[in-house]
Amino acid sequence: MRLPIVTSGTNLQNLCHKIKESSSSGRWKEVLSHYREIKEMGVQLIDHAVFSHILKACLALSFSLGKSVHASLIKQGFESFTSVGNSVMDFYAKSGALGSTVGVFNCMKTKDSVSWNIVLLGYLDQGAFEEGFNLFIQARAFGFKPNISTLVLIVQAYRSLRAFNDGRRFHGYLIQSGLLSLTSVQNSLLGMYTDMGMDYAKSLFDEIYEKDVISWSVMIRGYVHTDNAISALESFKQMVSEFGVEVDGQTMVSVLKGCANFGDIRIGKLIHGFLVLRGLDYDLFVMNSLVDLYCKCGDIDSAVIAFRKMPYRNIVSWNSLLSGFVHNENHAEALTLFTSMRKSGVDADEVTLVNLLIICKVLGDLHQCKLIHARVIRRGFQWNDLVMNSLIDAYAKCNQINLSWILFSQIKRPDIVTWSTMISGFTHCGMPDEAIFVYREMQRSLENPNPVTLLNLLEACALSAEIARSKWAHGVAIRMGLASDAVVGTAILDMYSKCGAIEASRRAFDQISVKNIVSWSAIIAAYGLNGFPHEALALLSEMEVLGLKPNPVTILSVLSACCHGGLVEEGLSVFKDLANKHGAELKLAHYSCLVDLLARAGNLDDALGLIKSIPVGMKLGASAWGALLSACRNYENREFIEGALSHILELEPSSSAGYLLASSMYAAGGSWTDASGMRCLMKERGVKVVAGYSLVHVNNKAYTFTAGDKYYPLSHMFCPVIEQLHLCMKMDMGEKLLVTSGADSF
Repeated sequence: MRLPIVTSGTNLQNLCHKIKESSSSGRWKEVLSHYREIKEMGVQLIDHAVFSHILKACLALSFSLGKSVHASLIKQGFESFTSVGNSVMDFYAKSGALGSTVGVFNCMKTKDSVSWNIVLLGYLDQGAFEEGFNLFIQARAFGFKPNISTLVLIVQAYRSLRAFNDGRRFHGYLIQSGLLSLTSVQNSLLGMYTDMGMDYAKSLFDEIYEKDVISWSVMIRGYVHTDNAISALESFKQMVSEFGVEVDGQTMVSVLKGCANFGDIRIGKLIHGFLVLRGLDYDLFVMNSLVDLYCKCGDIDSAVIAFRKMPYRNIVSWNSLLSGFVHNENHAEALTLFTSMRKSGVDADEVTLVNLLIICKVLGDLHQCKLIHARVIRRGFQWNDLVMNSLIDAYAKCNQINLSWILFSQIKRPDIVTWSTMISGFTHCGMPDEAIFVYREMQRSLENPNPVTLLNLLEACALSAEIARSKWAHGVAIRMGLASDAVVGTAILDMYSKCGAIEASRRAFDQISVKNIVSWSAIIAAYGLNGFPHEALALLSEMEVLGLKPNPVTILSVLSACCHGGLVEEGLSVFKDLANKHGAELKLAHYSCLVDLLARAGNLDDALGLIKSIPVGMKLGASAWGALLSACRNYENREFIEGALSHILELEPSSSAGYLLASSMYAAGGSWTDASGMRCLMKERGVKVVAGYSLVHVNNKAYTFTAGDKYYPLSHMFCPVIEQLHLCMKMDMGEKLLVTSGADSF
């Protein structure tokens, strides 16, 4: 009778040994297989240390079996062992069952530091920071000794909550307890201080005696995060050259991001060479950052080369290059890349779709926009805020504002970006009333506007050209404390300019605390638009006296003012100064504006001579050719009519302006057949006529009168006025006739 018992005991010992051996090498299925053999033998485990290995296997393979093992432990009375209780807690904590972890902890009669560490890690890992902090205070009263993982997680918890004062007090505790010398703890504190301010981080960094690669990486990442690319690159240089610390992939990702923010392609290429020398050009994350660097620096060719040399790619790799193509306006290449991406078997994610929607928006491709919308629905991205905002924006830019509104209405809780996008969409489609309505609805939903929302509101009010609305929007900016901001203040002065209130524009300009070149360009354009070209020129001189160098936009504003005011000599002088005095690059817009100026003044020979001097590769715009065509009509010069007309129709085939101008000119010259043919061509091409209109302000409200309108809601208000004006004109004409008759009679 004793032999089976001995055999059973021997087998049990062998199986226990096999469980421990299999566990040490991570063969979890074998661990559970041996445990089942023991259960089938009907014997009880005496060595309670084996349970920790069995629970580790359950953690990897079967949560339900782990609960069964826990029940078996309770039945056998092993739960009273602290080490066993710790193993059970560890199983539940790492499985995410925080409630069960706490339950076991509370039932333990004897707790050691391991017990406290496990339950604390469970709380902090699950994001239950407040409960974790309270438990940590209790643990200290019991003489608890935290391990490194617990200390690091506590610091990370303070950082996540941005509870920096508590974090600094914890820093004091670490100093008092002698735990600050641990490098990983120092690095965690360093990361927290980078969020507080780089001065705090720099102070701690200087105190760290043994700085490892993580210490340097945290500092470099902190500088990059605070847009201090120069300090980030200097730290990197110091780390490698002075201290000889071996860099890793994480370090180089931060360095590349800093270099991208700095925008210096020369430094970027030096870092690329450094990566190759250190063998980091095979790191996927590093290479993705390198592609992004080249794209942001505008060197798209180098980005393509780096992309092609990657040994393997993920969705981030494709999106980085795709974003680069879109950012650099290489839309055809972006679409080709997307085709290659699909052929490679990589599925588009939300970032891919947002980039494609940007292309649709720029090209106004409604068909592709709808195809992407269908893909969004199939992939379930209609719950992604970024995708939906981009889709709303794309439909609006394709002039399908109704589709944008439908999507907007389906969003239960739009965020501030969604509201701003909808306001911008209505404004883009020439619907300022609807844009302002959406803004008021946003206010009713208790959503506070941000600066972008305010800029969209100011643009809508500028489009409506109503002074009362503009003053209201100005008041919103004042209440937000943004009226003196350069960007917002510039938008305010532009808004008043569109309303014809040049004095208000000047006051808004004077209120800007720090005026930049954009602000000066805007006020110069405002004076030019409202018929004050001499004042615009005076502002240019005033700006130069203050030491601000005009950029091409400023010069274009001045040229436009000269064009509206007929100041030919002044315009020619400004045009010459752009290249000679300021050394700025002449753009096509400058040539077009000067051609327009010369053509309006009747200087056709000079205008055509200027066209011939335009550098190869530049193509004159339709507006300049239109000015030439109009001048040909006004000054009865028919020599260049056909050439100018062909250019206009080629550049703007869907615009009615060129067709109507040509038809009117032919009719004025008696060429009725050509005039009729131009009208027929316009109808054949389906070009719609955009009627002219007049804008009149009555009782602080703007009203438009479209050419050809015979009915108007407020006609009863204006008809008596118009009749009186008509009568006055007839009386004035009669007096002139009477005077003329009298003169003849003498």
